[in-house]
Amino acid sequence: MMESASVSLNDPQQSKSWWQATNVPPPIGIYSGRFSPLVTLLSALFLVVSLSSILWLSASASKLDRVELPEQALNLMVSRTMDMQEGLKRAPRWEQLLFSWTSDDTETELAHEIEWYRELAEISEDPLVPMQLAILQAEAGHVSQAVLSAHEWAKAEDPLPQFANLVMAAYGEGPVQDAEKYVSLQAEAAEMLPAGWFYDRLAERLAQRANDTELVARIQEQAAERVDRQFLWSHRLTLVDLGAMATGTVVCLVLWIRRNEPSSCIRLHEPGVPPPWPGRVGAAVLLRGGAIGAMLTGLFLIVAPPDNAPFRALAIPLTNAPLLFLAYRYLFRPSGMTFDDGFGLEIGWARVGRLLAAVSAVVAAGLWGGWVMERLSEPFHLTSHWAEWFDADLVWASPSMTAISLIEYVIFAPLFEELAFRGLLFAILRRKFSFLPAALMSAVIFGVAHGYGLVGLLSVCWSGLLWAWIYEKTGSLLPGILAHAINNLLVCLAVMALLR
Repeated sequence: MMESASVSLNDPQQSKSWWQATNVPPPIGIYSGRFSPLVTLLSALFLVVSLSSILWLSASASKLDRVELPEQALNLMVSRTMDMQEGLKRAPRWEQLLFSWTSDDTETELAHEIEWYRELAEISEDPLVPMQLAILQAEAGHVSQAVLSAHEWAKAEDPLPQFANLVMAAYGEGPVQDAEKYVSLQAEAAEMLPAGWFYDRLAERLAQRANDTELVARIQEQAAERVDRQFLWSHRLTLVDLGAMATGTVVCLVLWIRRNEPSSCIRLHEPGVPPPWPGRVGAAVLLRGGAIGAMLTGLFLIVAPPDNAPFRALAIPLTNAPLLFLAYRYLFRPSGMTFDDGFGLEIGWARVGRLLAAVSAVVAAGLWGGWVMERLSEPFHLTSHWAEWFDADLVWASPSMTAISLIEYVIFAPLFEELAFRGLLFAILRRKFSFLPAALMSAVIFGVAHGYGLVGLLSVCWSGLLWAWIYEKTGSLLPGILAHAINNLLVCLAVMALLR
């Protein structure tokens, strides 16, 4: 009896750490040990340099370099965004309350757009850019800045002196001496400015200065037709987003209530994570496959024509193919698993209800996270740069090219990014770390690889955390893949509804 107690007291106690993984399954199968440490180290260094380069470029390079025609793109984006604000003013009260809850107000939008136009004015030689900036400043209440800029244009080359006359006539404080002059200036503005919000604001101001109520009414009526048509599409998409948020929120509450039940109501597949592979072999596969993929990505960026959407879309599966091949050769096959088994891609029709519940919960959590980030970023005047989400193929391309871009964003990107970042990176980290450190590390690497600014990085990291969490809870990559696809689809539809 004393001997038994002595042995019990002397046994080493396993200390639980918040960051270290516990209950890690032993490796199953026989794995190759013929991995050169030098090659693995060089692969790791190459990946570190690649990710550091992406960080440096996203922090130092101009975001405008991403857009081929930034003047036309920003004009379209600002015009349509301000049209949405005008449409909201015309909507019923309940819609105004709903949309004001889900989006920025007009004052905040104008502040961001003025900042973007100032950035563009520093590099652009298009005379319309300072003109549109002046209209934005005047409409935001900074009339003195707009008029001061107009005075500076008087000595510049044409057409800036003409633009100066238009701005000073529309927003100046002098008395109206010749009403016919303002009518002729309004006609001049129609010739020099493209149709849209900028022209509407300037023309309406000129007509008001001329006290021409009939012309004011006609300008407002023509603008209202365009605004209402534009607002309808965004209104429908917002209702889809809110419906997804409401449905998923109910599912999240049910999952929270049933969190202590022994069997998870959304579990889809076993074994899930951590996978039954040696962490050392998994790390070697991940680093080598990732380095090859980074090299191929750089090669595609150098060689691929920027306007060749089919070639660009194929870049995602082709650059991920080496990693998936190495994973199958050195991880899945030795463990006797297929991709369906290892990633939980085959769940059976009996569990489709669980799958839908898991997807709706994650989609709702993603939308709520985006809403919270927008509200928290407002006091600091932070926002995603418009060039990060503007995509010319979704806005200006032919229907066939747009379809190819949608395939890239909604099918290829969710599938291959989830296989690489959650199915392999997160899963391999889970053999060493507990959920939160593993999910954070994989999400940060996932976010950095996208090359966004701070707000975009935080948004992508939040999505990466959610998709890692649902993989952990369900044991299947399918919910993350589908939630990723829905997220990308909603973003693409939002861009198309606003700008196309």
